[in-house]
Amino acid sequence: MNDDQLLRYSRHILLDELGIEGQERLLAGHALVIGAGGLGAAALPYLASAGVGRITIVDNDDVDLTNLQRQILHTTANVGRLKVESAREGLLRINPDIDITLVPQRVGDVELDALVARADVVLDCCDNFSTRQAVNRACLKHRKPLVSGAALRFDGQVSVFDLRHADAPCYGCLFPPSEPAPETACATMGVFAPLVGMIGTVQAAEALKLLAGVGETLAGRLLMVDAMTMEWTTMRLARAPDCEVCGAHC
Repeated sequence: MNDDQLLRYSRHILLDELGIEGQERLLAGHALVIGAGGLGAAALPYLASAGVGRITIVDNDDVDLTNLQRQILHTTANVGRLKVESAREGLLRINPDIDITLVPQRVGDVELDALVARADVVLDCCDNFSTRQAVNRACLKHRKPLVSGAALRFDGQVSVFDLRHADAPCYGCLFPPSEPAPETACATMGVFAPLVGMIGTVQAAEALKLLAGVGETLAGRLLMVDAMTMEWTTMRLARAPDCEVCGAHC
């Protein structure tokens, strides 16, 4: 690290659990973020400010006025622009030294396979059930840790599927792809503005711990919050022996 980096990341370096070694791992890390909406807009600034050296952002949507109630990385001036471009602009204002790659398209299995293969950690910040399943399959194939978050109305959840370990549960263990896709559209059901920030920042924290190799992650646990009562609960997750996704990778 150069002198500017030592100063910029000094509050991380002061943490004994992180230190210079952990910060250097962040600087060398590559995070793939699927979705630059509510969850992504909350997670991305912390990945950038913490010094994750490479960030790839995938999103094919434009910034809409209805997004601004909760997607805090985007501004009124950017309405109509691609979210990935708006996100990059905001992140480089926070930290101009990081490398940001934009993928302004809806990605299929082939594209996801290539993107996940190059990443060190994947953050699922999308709101599309089929995309979540595709991300899970790609992470399982390449044994990459997946940080999954969701937020709708007043309810949020986040977990880590650390697929580097053969006995780890995958997203399909919790939500089998053969089951009917849940209705999760904010456009029709609404979402409490701070909730996406609560979940997105937890996703960022989990991703940073995974990249730095510190602490205990949410692997094997599902953290849920009811923002109406501000109650946080944890549910233990185990690998489903008959999982139609990871069961085939025994």
